[in-house]
Amino acid sequence: MTIPIGITVNGVDHSFTEPPTVREVLEQLNLPCQGVAVAVDGALFPKSRWDEQVGRGWEIEVLTAVQGG
Repeated sequence: MTIPIGITVNGVDHSFTEPPTVREVLEQLNLPCQGVAVAVDGALFPKSRWDEQVGRGWEIEVLTAVQGG
């Protein structure tokens, strides 16, 4: 029996049967991979690490830049 991998993305809980990479999470949830920053548990997660598998219970925030004046 496989135990699901539970993570939170932008405040919404998600469950995966196999541990995805950060990049796969973005793709599966139809989130942009360009022009965004990713934070894991409140700390910036560099794009160079997006091909690493997520851990059970991670809290991921996907942040986009906003222009303003």
